[in-house]
Amino acid sequence: MALCAKPAAAELSRRALLLGGTAAALSNTILPSFANAAEPGMAKTGSNGEIRPFRAEVPESALNDLRRRLAATRWPDGETVADRSQGVQPTKLRELVKYWQTDYDWRGAENRLNAFPQFLTNVDGLDIHFIHVRSRHENALPLIVTHGWPGSVFELLNVVSPLTDPTAYGGKAEDAFHLVLPSIPGFGFSEKPSATGWNPQRIANAWDVLMKRLGYNSYVSQGGDWGAIISDALGRQAPKGLLGIHVNRIERATTFPPDAAQALKSGAPAPDALSPDEKKIFDEARDFLNNGFGYAAIMNTRPETVGYGIADSPVGLAAWLYDKIADWVFTRGEPEKALSKDAILDNITLYWLTNTGPSSGRIYWESTVSGAKLSAIKVPVGVTIFPGEVYKPPKEWLSRAYPKLVYYHRADKGGHFAAWEEPILFSQEIRAAFRNMRS
Repeated sequence: MALCAKPAAAELSRRALLLGGTAAALSNTILPSFANAAEPGMAKTGSNGEIRPFRAEVPESALNDLRRRLAATRWPDGETVADRSQGVQPTKLRELVKYWQTDYDWRGAENRLNAFPQFLTNVDGLDIHFIHVRSRHENALPLIVTHGWPGSVFELLNVVSPLTDPTAYGGKAEDAFHLVLPSIPGFGFSEKPSATGWNPQRIANAWDVLMKRLGYNSYVSQGGDWGAIISDALGRQAPKGLLGIHVNRIERATTFPPDAAQALKSGAPAPDALSPDEKKIFDEARDFLNNGFGYAAIMNTRPETVGYGIADSPVGLAAWLYDKIADWVFTRGEPEKALSKDAILDNITLYWLTNTGPSSGRIYWESTVSGAKLSAIKVPVGVTIFPGEVYKPPKEWLSRAYPKLVYYHRADKGGHFAAWEEPILFSQEIRAAFRNMRS
């Protein structure tokens, strides 16, 4: 299945654009659709660095097929516990799926995406999808913000206006950003890698190419989840022009005290030297590794195996993604209290329509086989710790990973999906963190 697209006829044939609602069509990636109003010559494919306009236009047949599959769901037996300890509870998921099948409007999500300038460009052999919004304010700082898993660019749409036009939100013109929001390879409308090697280091290098292709010879990077890992990778590479990074997710491997890390690995109790607050962080880490890490263990080692189910069943995909959304929002276990049903389904439906449930999981495998990267970040770093984040290290633990830490703040609300859950607070944190990195 593909988007309605207008590239060259040869490209149409090569990509096998199918507009029918068959299962075979649905197995293909949704492909580029270009704005009818694009200037002649702009909407063309290639690998020589051109930037092509993009629009999301999903065929109605794909949405009909989705509703058909939802109606035909074979549900599992109910759980044998009264809590979330076995995973997503059927009552929660059935309610979400009923809304998805009968009331949810993908066209509204599509319109939200298409309200922003979107593009494709080929970097290192892959077409990268990105949103690019320039600020009206003079001397705005170029900023690339990267989403994570199980998210997408939908996480970031509500921070576009506060970051590009801070004066409309009580900020100052000198805090404005030119904003670039890319989709990670294998996610959303970016192309899926057909060979190995697309690990965070390679993606970071691609982001540097992208920013300089857009004319930004100096810029900053921000991310949470995989976006933080990619931003860290950029900070290790420290390409010319990277002024600094900000992250709202911290890597345990580079920041956990060595004696505590050894105790965590061996099953020993927390070291006596830890303070009561630090022992709480230790206990939270142990609980996460014992009870919340299964999803990553699977994708670190067997992403293709789980991929068959989530490529074939929209309910299977929804459960797979919803489980971690529920785990990681500030309102633990109650994502609808932090995000609307429509927001949750915009994200899940994007994964379904692009069939990127399987391909997005491969970034875990790629990161695992490429090995841990433990060297210090070379550029200035800002960190915000949101209270609903899984790992919330104190400032003192960060010096080994971030020797140039210039900003550290603990927010009073928000979770793992900070930009999605608290866009205004998130934007304020970004402005504050980068204020001293502007050249």
